[in-house]
Amino acid sequence: MKFKINKDHFLNGLQQVLNIVGTKSTMPILNNVLIEGDKDTIRLTTTNLDIGVTCRVKADISEAGGITLPVKKLHDIVRELPSIEIELEVFSNNQVKIASGSSLYRIMGIEKDQFPPTAKFDDKNHYLLPQSDLLKMLKCVSYAQSTDESRQLMNGVYFNFEEGKLTLAATDGRRLALISKEIDVTEDNVGSLILPARTVLELERLLDQGDKVKISYNERQVAFDIYTSTESDETGILDSVHLLSKVVEGKYPNYRQVIPQETDRYIKVNREILLNSVRRSALVATDKNISVTFKMADNSIEISGSSAEIGESQEKLAVEYSGSEVRVAFNPFFFMDTLKVLTRDEIIFEFKDEMSPGVIRTPDSFLCVVMPLRLN
Repeated sequence: MKFKINKDHFLNGLQQVLNIVGTKSTMPILNNVLIEGDKDTIRLTTTNLDIGVTCRVKADISEAGGITLPVKKLHDIVRELPSIEIELEVFSNNQVKIASGSSLYRIMGIEKDQFPPTAKFDDKNHYLLPQSDLLKMLKCVSYAQSTDESRQLMNGVYFNFEEGKLTLAATDGRRLALISKEIDVTEDNVGSLILPARTVLELERLLDQGDKVKISYNERQVAFDIYTSTESDETGILDSVHLLSKVVEGKYPNYRQVIPQETDRYIKVNREILLNSVRRSALVATDKNISVTFKMADNSIEISGSSAEIGESQEKLAVEYSGSEVRVAFNPFFFMDTLKVLTRDEIIFEFKDEMSPGVIRTPDSFLCVVMPLRLN
């Protein structure tokens, strides 16, 4: 294989596929990127056997072929090359020459036949939606995923396609984040999947490169075709970035049963003001006492924190509230995680009593349920 390529285009392509490669793999080939050249395109692929990413980059191919190279080292080399044009040539002993300006590298690769085969994918169920919408939805829920390895089913984001909408949910047992969007779901493609947390992180990184994203899935795998901008002359990335992942096998917990049905009190409050007040109140929290108390009474919310080691804090916000006094304690970081990712200026905070969950809502089909803590 032999080709010439623009340095920035090569670098952009490598950055698309770099992140899923680990540092502790027992299989050397999994540290490598598969480079395949044909006609006017090189195809870059990496995998860790659970997730695979592929993208196509335009190049001037003089000899078709393929090779695998250590992707992190290749990325570092390409980034530092002095000239905008790079020439890469593969020799029969899997040695690769990389030349650019006055710089010349000779590095050893592994033949492409050693690279894990790309899984065949049957996309019976598929949906198309704006990348910006999916990215927003993921950010609104992904912080609530569980990180407990013993609760594998919760270590990811639940995708549910039914009733003419896509619903994303995530929970760690102490909070639940949920958001929905209307999409074209027919009787033939109703279904659901659990997207692993590692894939969620990679998907959030890759999204927002163009207009649309295609989601396809079956019982074991899910694929995201992330269509790139038509302005490919700048990036060199062609068509789309393809992300293929295993799904978490099993049935997601019934999250709807934890959504309170009788939150008979609510207030509207400015999101940023509430976020800043909770953040300041939490400054006195410690590992032994990670809580702040919300007291709703007389057209106000009083947010207070305390710990024996540090001291006390108190914030008071003016709101429209004329009900009886209610005091509830929450983990402040659960509140902050939610408020930081929302974009609405105003949110609705629903509550009932000191033993019941609090609910944060927005008008665009988002809610977050936060379980209360025991009052001191």
